[in-house]
Amino acid sequence: MPVILILLSLVLITAVWLPGWWVRRTMAHYSQPADRYFGSGAMLARHLLDKRGLDDVKVEETDAGDHYDPRSRTVRLSTGNFNSHSLTAITVAAHEVGHAIQHAEGYTPLRVREQLVGLAIASQRLGALVMIAAPAIALIARHPAPGLLLVLAGLLSLGLATVVHLVTLPTEFDASFRRALPMLQEGGYLHSSDYPHARRILKAAALTYVAQSLMSLLNIAAWLRLLRR
Repeated sequence: MPVILILLSLVLITAVWLPGWWVRRTMAHYSQPADRYFGSGAMLARHLLDKRGLDDVKVEETDAGDHYDPRSRTVRLSTGNFNSHSLTAITVAAHEVGHAIQHAEGYTPLRVREQLVGLAIASQRLGALVMIAAPAIALIARHPAPGLLLVLAGLLSLGLATVVHLVTLPTEFDASFRRALPMLQEGGYLHSSDYPHARRILKAAALTYVAQSLMSLLNIAAWLRLLRR
């Protein structure tokens, strides 16, 4: 029985780790050569935004990973993609501009995601307070209620994070294949031989949240198992 549990654990860990590894490997592979295109990721992002009348959307360099911030209406590119002229930089820039276009068009899944993000942040704060207060309540009240509070705290902190990641998936695929890829094709921004590779990069960009979704589910399972002990 322990052997089966060990094997299942290894399979689960591999399933969680593999998507993230593939995403990192794909992005790194197409980051070279760094001078494949004339313009950088930042230059293409600015061009695509201006072309669609989104000149109020900013393009900034960040060390927090490539993303679009709907609150400040900013496309943020990692240092490598901001300055690089590689296929990865160009393709990722188009993907993030895709999110800016979603926002401008009022794309419903993106709106739902942002609402859930706000709710998840609030629930995590509440969950943290409950987890801190529960032991003190248990000592004072000598009642099983604090145990229920701990369960509630765990579900608030981990459950909504999982929901956010799952809701993010269709938004990411839309940004990659209904926004970024058509923009790149219509504008002829890539060498013709690069489009199949750009598809891989766009798939990697869309799957970035898969590993996070699986990790959130793993955290919930570990939390529930801990409570049963």
